[in-house]
Amino acid sequence: MVHTPLTQTLTTLNLCDNSIGAKGVQALGNALQINKTLTTLDLRSNKVGAKGAQDLANALQINKTLTTLDSGINQIGDQGAQDLANALQINKTLTTLDLAANQIGAKGAQDLANALQRAQDLANALQINKVSTISVLLPLHFTSLHHYTLFTQTLTTLDLAVNQIGDQGAQHLANALQINQTLTTVDLGNNEIGAKGAQYLANALQINKVTIILVLLPLHFTSSFTQTLTTLDLFNNQIGAEGAHHLANALQINK
Repeated sequence: MVHTPLTQTLTTLNLCDNSIGAKGVQALGNALQINKTLTTLDLRSNKVGAKGAQDLANALQINKTLTTLDSGINQIGDQGAQDLANALQINKTLTTLDLAANQIGAKGAQDLANALQRAQDLANALQINKVSTISVLLPLHFTSLHHYTLFTQTLTTLDLAVNQIGDQGAQHLANALQINQTLTTVDLGNNEIGAKGAQYLANALQINKVTIILVLLPLHFTSSFTQTLTTLDLFNNQIGAEGAHHLANALQINK
């Protein structure tokens, strides 16, 4: 009887709350660069730190199978968020990233927001200027327009709850939401976001994409720029009546 090695069949690994630390994550990161079956990895509450986040980021730039990564409650800070943001610009398979309770501030939120925008900016550039741009980046057989999807962002769920991104971080993420076309769920609960931050997010939800598209693209491309966000969690912030008013106005426009 032939036995299949565990490493060839395992798709989900839950190591939540095991204090594996940065050294343990380094070993896992090395394995992820080789493994071709694991799709879900839960590392919540493992004292990963910024160094561990860097090792995970390095793995994500190579791994092509992992779709869900939970690295919540791991003290990765802004540096760890930056490293993971860099990985998101390269990784094409991750759809769910949980970074809740990681001491991420406005700077880390900015780096993540930039990552969410850059992939989409490149995709849009390839649509608008497909001949001169693509011919520089890709072999000739990739020049048809539909291949721009190779560069689009795949992340659909981003959990940043219980961090300290504040109004400034909310602004950075709001800017990204105006451009990103794949995110459907964003959790910003308990993030010291006030009325100003709520206004930034409200503006992102109600931005008029039609006018922008008509200037940039032919009419038949307009459907690809519709709003995709379906869930926005802002629990336990300080948005107050003014912030609620901004969000209410956005809900009247966002459809």
